[in-house]
Amino acid sequence: MMIQPAAKYQPFPPVALPDRQWPSRVIDRAPIWMSTDLRDGNQALFEPMNAEKKMRMFKMLCAIGFKEIEIAFPSASQTEFDFVRGLIEGGHIPDDVTIEVLTQAREHLIRRTFEAVKGAKRVIVHVYNATSPSFRDFVFGMSKPEVVDMAVNAVRLIKELAIQQPETEFVLEYSPETFTATELDFAREVCDAVTAEWGATPQRKVILNLPATVEVATPNIYADQIEWMHRNVARRDSVLISLHPHNDRGTAVAAAELGLMAGADRVEGCLFGNGERTGNVDLVTLALNLYTQGVASGLDFSDINAVARTYEHCTQLPVHPRHPYVGDLVFTAFSGSHQDAIKKGFAAQKAATGWAVPYLPVDPADVGRSYDSVIRVNSQSGKGGIAYLLEAEYGIVMPRRLQVEFSAEVQRYTDTHGGEMNAADIWALFTHTYFERETPVRYVEHHLFEHGKGQGIRLAVEVDGVPHLLTGEGNGPIDATVHALRGIGIDVQVRSYEERAMSPSGDAGEAVACAFLELARHGESQQRYGVGLDANIVTASIKAIVGGVNRLGITEVRAAA
Repeated sequence: MMIQPAAKYQPFPPVALPDRQWPSRVIDRAPIWMSTDLRDGNQALFEPMNAEKKMRMFKMLCAIGFKEIEIAFPSASQTEFDFVRGLIEGGHIPDDVTIEVLTQAREHLIRRTFEAVKGAKRVIVHVYNATSPSFRDFVFGMSKPEVVDMAVNAVRLIKELAIQQPETEFVLEYSPETFTATELDFAREVCDAVTAEWGATPQRKVILNLPATVEVATPNIYADQIEWMHRNVARRDSVLISLHPHNDRGTAVAAAELGLMAGADRVEGCLFGNGERTGNVDLVTLALNLYTQGVASGLDFSDINAVARTYEHCTQLPVHPRHPYVGDLVFTAFSGSHQDAIKKGFAAQKAATGWAVPYLPVDPADVGRSYDSVIRVNSQSGKGGIAYLLEAEYGIVMPRRLQVEFSAEVQRYTDTHGGEMNAADIWALFTHTYFERETPVRYVEHHLFEHGKGQGIRLAVEVDGVPHLLTGEGNGPIDATVHALRGIGIDVQVRSYEERAMSPSGDAGEAVACAFLELARHGESQQRYGVGLDANIVTASIKAIVGGVNRLGITEVRAAA
């Protein structure tokens, strides 16, 4: 028998703030953004990112426009320590980007952290200790004064070590961990002691990070707590109030928005809400929510597909197809009435007026998405049926985005020819679309060779019947092929790659492997799939690249060659 909740769980008590101001406010400017993808997000992965993936993520975060990035918990492991050193010694940190490192309020961890950041231009040292009753009583066995002393002693040591590295500008960030479960007057007491010890001034502000370490109440309670601190903390002109909402109740975005209305200056989170348990606040959703309200976020998500694919590569986590703004299906309407309203909205939309298309809170073009999936007349069951027949009859297991792309080809065919398409008809259209269509670039053969830590390729192709022998080098055969094609003016990026072994029921000649590559021209958002079949997976991958190049545009390829 299920336990009655009232016997086990009690509602979180309200904050005594009868004159609260945040409900009548609006967000009219973007906060300071701080990405914790490389720390919170990374430590929550089944398999943490290696150095290559962390570097790729760091560079993407810089390109998006993050000016503060928490890169590691350097005292936690040698891997984390070495990554920090690699960023600094390799000169990878842009001059306008400040790195942040996390440490517990423990002497040996703080000292190790300062060793890691030696030589950096500007560093936020983020120190924390838990302050809530359950931690004081059950974890630390400490009194309130002892918890305050723990925080102050840590800050005192950070101040001493910072003086010893005058070449670096150090900024202090302090978190009373489990803030939302801490008595507000005690949270203020700890924070005031920290800012006093540091000597906070308007020119040398302390970041007070007030985390919903575990989301324990509704978002309005968090907003009340933030406004109370905003109004009562000492030296407010010398403090930046930062939010760090987790998503245990599924309301982290709402909590962050209300917290900003309540007086916060800064938000910490991860791109797509990755993090411990149910994750940190989703910064993409939060930033694009502001954008749809006319507030410039300062972050560049104009090619949201590239951001999502890089995130998926680095974290090995999928972006849900219904994820706000970025999911593969969020701009696709399967309902006939929705499609009709959207089409009419597009027809009535004028460039000089505000965005007002039914069912679409944001213009897909603003995040680099095409209108094809929006205006395409199709059904989910139709896509699923196409995918099922190709898999069951021919062993082709299509990636989800290829299902969307190929279903448009099926729709165009049925619109022109009418009638039903059986499995053989669909397979014939698939082979014509991806393998047999007249194309300017044709794969002939290739030879691989070792090159340093990567591989090189000698690639023979024909362009409009004219033979070309190309050479390229990269971290593997796919990267080498992409570099080789630049020799004839073809500059593409691989956005995603998947390979499949053909199922036993497959009937596609002697091919046993299938490669799917999603390509885009460099600097452009339009994407097309290339598909390759061959007994050798490398050959299948190269054929897929060539096929994708042709599908990106015959005219452009000929002109480039």
